Parts: sequence; C-alpha cells; structure tokens
Amino acid sequence: MSGHRAVSLVPLTHRLRRWLGGPPLTVLYHPDYRLPLTSLQFKTGMDPRRADLVVGFLLDAHVVRSGELVEPRRARYLELARAHTQEYLESVFDGETLAHILALDASELPVDETLRTLRLACGGTLEAARIALDTGRPALNLLGGFHHAGPERGGGFSVFNDVAVAVAGLRAARFSERIIVLDLDAHPPDGIAECLVETQDVWIGSLSGADWGTLERTDETVLPKGCSDPEYLGALRGLLARMPGGGLAFVIAGGDVLAEDPMSGLGLTLAGARQRDLLVATALRTTPSVWLPGGGYTPEAWRLLAGTALSLAFGSAEPVPEGYDPLRARFRAIANEVGPEVLEGDLGLTDADLMTALGQGRPEAGRVLGVYTAEEVEYGLYRYGVLGHLRRLGFDEFRVELGRDARGDRVRLFGTGRYGEQLLIDCLLARDEVAGENVLFVHWLSLQNPAGHFSSAHSRLPGQEAPGLGLAREAGELFAQVARRLGLAGLAFTPAWFHTAHAAKTSMCFVDPARQGEFEALVALLAPLPLADATRAVAEGRVLLDGEPYRWRPGVMVHWLDGRAVDRARVDQARDGAHFALVAR
Repeated sequence: MSGHRAVSLVPLTHRLRRWLGGPPLTVLYHPDYRLPLTSLQFKTGMDPRRADLVVGFLLDAHVVRSGELVEPRRARYLELARAHTQEYLESVFDGETLAHILALDASELPVDETLRTLRLACGGTLEAARIALDTGRPALNLLGGFHHAGPERGGGFSVFNDVAVAVAGLRAARFSERIIVLDLDAHPPDGIAECLVETQDVWIGSLSGADWGTLERTDETVLPKGCSDPEYLGALRGLLARMPGGGLAFVIAGGDVLAEDPMSGLGLTLAGARQRDLLVATALRTTPSVWLPGGGYTPEAWRLLAGTALSLAFGSAEPVPEGYDPLRARFRAIANEVGPEVLEGDLGLTDADLMTALGQGRPEAGRVLGVYTAEEVEYGLYRYGVLGHLRRLGFDEFRVELGRDARGDRVRLFGTGRYGEQLLIDCLLARDEVAGENVLFVHWLSLQNPAGHFSSAHSRLPGQEAPGLGLAREAGELFAQVARRLGLAGLAFTPAWFHTAHAAKTSMCFVDPARQGEFEALVALLAPLPLADATRAVAEGRVLLDGEPYRWRPGVMVHWLDGRAVDRARVDQARDGAHFALVAR
C-alpha cells in the first residue's frame, strides 16, 4: 500500500502518538479474509473486500505498518469441535448445506476455500483473545463476529461461531475469569447464547434492532425500527451501566447498524456508530478486549470498521475522509511500482509503443491499444491480484488472447477449471472521445464464472449469460490505471442495465447532468430493495416515471481522472424533477 496520502487521512496529533508510542492497536488480518463468494455483494450488499479496504486505510494512515499486522492461522478442527458438534462440522463439507447457510447457490461456492477463510477468521478471534490478555490492550480481528451459528447449525451467514470457539478455547486453557460478550450487531446473538448456555461466568449483552424471542442468559435490548443516534446511544449507556466487570471482553461492533443498511432496521449514522465505539472503548479501558466486525451490508461498512480501528487506536472521532478509496489507492500504488519497469521496456515496450500511446504512431499487431502484449496483460492481472482471486475460485493455467474488430481491441482471459479451459474475462477497449476529451472506452466487458449456475437461489439478471466473478470494481480500477498510463482523460462506458450503472456509481457519473439527476432519483426510489430485485423491477417495467412505464435509456458514464466535478445544480434540478414510483408485483 502506498502511504503518500497519510498526511490527509489522520490528524498530525494521531500520527505523532503513533510514531512516539509504537503500534497503538493489534490488528489481525489475512489476505484470504476475502470470502471467495462471487455474488455475495450483489445479493446481500456485503462487500467481501471489507477487511482489505480497512487494511488499506490503516496502512495509508500509518495506524499500523505492514510488518505489524498479525496473520492468524486456521482454527483447528479440535478447536471448532469445542463449540460445534462433530455431526455439524461434517455437514458443512456438503456444498448444498454450506450454500444454504450463506444464502448462495452451491454451484458458485468453492467449499474448501470458503471453509479455509472461515477457519482463518476463527483462528484470528482466538489469537486476538490471547494477544489482548497478554498486552492488556484491544485487538481487532478484521473478520469475525459470526454470532448466529449454534452448536448444531449455521445460519445468517454464520458457519462457525468464532466467539464461542474462542471462549471454549480460553476455558480449555484454564482461563477462569468472567468473560463479557457485548453484541452490538443489528441482529441478536442467538447462536452465541445457544453455544454458551452452559458456560460458567459469561455475561452476554445485546443491543439490536430485531426481536427473535427471548435469549437465555442474555441482557437484551431490542430497539425500535429506525432508531436514531441519540436514542441508540442512550440505550447503550444503560447497557454499559449494567455490564459487570470481567477479565476479557468480546465486542461485536456490527457494521449493519447504519440507516441505509437493508438488513438493519436501525438508523445510525457513521458518526453515531463512532460514538458507539468510543463509549464502549471507554467502558472497557481497563479490560482486555477483542473487537469484531459482525455484519455490514452497505458500501459504507468498511468506513465504519475503519472508524472502529481509529476509536481503539486514538480515541478519535475524526471521520474517514469521504473521497478516499482504498482500492483505488492500492491500484495506483501498484501502477507506480510497475510503471518504471514497463516504461523502460523490461516487459517489451518500445519507443514506438509510447509514440502510439500518444497518438503519434500506428498500432502494432498483437498489442491491445497498440501498447500491451498478451504477456503484459497477464502480468498486470497477476500484479493487481485478479489471477489470485480466480485461483481461489478454482481456475488456473491462465491464457490471454488478443484480437481486434471495427470498434476496438479485444482482450480475453481463459482459465482451466473442472470442465477444462473456459472463458472468464472478455472485454473490448478503444480510445474514444467523450465530451471533447480522449478517454478509454469500454465497449464490452464480461466477467463470468462458467462453473456457476443460475437457480432459484441465484436467478439470472437482465443481460447475464453466466454468474459473475465478483471483480467489477477491480476491473474498473484496472482500466482507470490503463487510461492514466496512456495519458487519457478518463474511463467511459455505456451501462446497458440499471445494475451495471449502479455498480459504477461510486466512481462514475453520466456525462449528461440531466441523465445523472434522473439516475440518482431512480437509485433513491429503489434503495430499499436488494440490487437484484431493483434491476428486475426496472427491466420488467414496474418502475413508473411521471405515471408512465420507465424504460432504461442508454447513456455514457465517465470517470474523469482529474476528479472534475459534475454540474451539481443541473443534476439536482433533474433529480428533483424526476417523479418515479414503484409498482408492486
């Protein structure tokens, strides 16, 4: 990760404390904390990159250094068996069982890699507990808080109960002091209560927005729907006042408490969630504690978790800078690292290639955009982590094939999986002009997982030929780096469906301000729906504009590399004038 943005990410006082006092917080993280579940974000809103994004921020902000991150080991099955029955542990090797727990289709679920990630998370929670007890300071595990898994069952995206595994491990190691479990996820700790019902000297406190019935041995507060910051924080103060002392605390600092979270029911802001964390950190200042992220089903969930880290490290209420994108920062840092080698010809670029990139030469055959060979494309996909992700999905022996048609240059990536060599990525690229500027135009992009199948659990979306790879954001950032390398003003494409525009909305906007305003009004209308349901509603004509069925209209979206602002006045006028309505099925 690049640290060039650290000055603007955290205040100088925090950085001075970091430099003078050493690492203020232990952070547990593994590169494989990203679950290899390609449709997870689309179906639930949960970004499987959350841990990666938070680590990117913490490194760039100098909260931790890369050598200070603690990489956990996988929890042993002996450790898992202290919290779960043998019959249940054996059942999760069945793809259908595991898919049911994770609300996914079994065909798109690599069982071994998924279980590996979950075992790493459980190992991380157990190791965080040991570190917190040794140091007396908080430890933050960036994946965990799977509080719905019981001894004989999983559910609610929880396969193994990492908190129960850690508690059982500590008791097996003869840790006898009271253990506190403070569950501040938007949903109650049913699995934790079930797993720990016979464990002595454990106090469980819960503040949630869902009533799932009475939980044994749990001090539970169910908050009203849409509960605001002041109401939530008042209830939290009451819960903390009832919390007894203990020798160790587990805190599930759920990221699903935000108002915009589709699975929450609560109404917190990012600032309110930060105050939550600060209150709890203060209450536990003399108690070793393990902090876990729990749920979180919005693009802002990583910011909430990064804020939890700032609360623990510095007692800081400073917001994570709104314009900062850890994935973009990472890709830009990689581009800077590989830039000199590429430009000096170590990978085959010549002066003629550079002239072509500047529009002063003729494209050479066998080079996409006149610059990149197939080998260089494959190397880039490796450096940016795309091939590593695809390997976790079960593909290897990659091969890049280049071609050309009247619209531009075609790049295809093939990988070998269980059914032999198959097409994974297919795109058509060209230099084009948008709003008087030369841009990299993506005429076509397909990211498909040929091993996956559509089913009732994962139905086909408009325009889909196969389930996706979960790499849309990575593809967009990679294309942006290509545009920057070629000296172009930006990256552009024409979204054929609502969901493709929605996926790009955090970094791209429609060139036409009126079209952007209309799109923002449509996004606001459909925000309560899962994205899959929202895009089907548009495609099926169940969205009305001024009383008439609305049809998705093509329009060019662009990401300007110089960060230029849209004409906000015209966008707002169009948004306020677009009167959408949703018709029920």
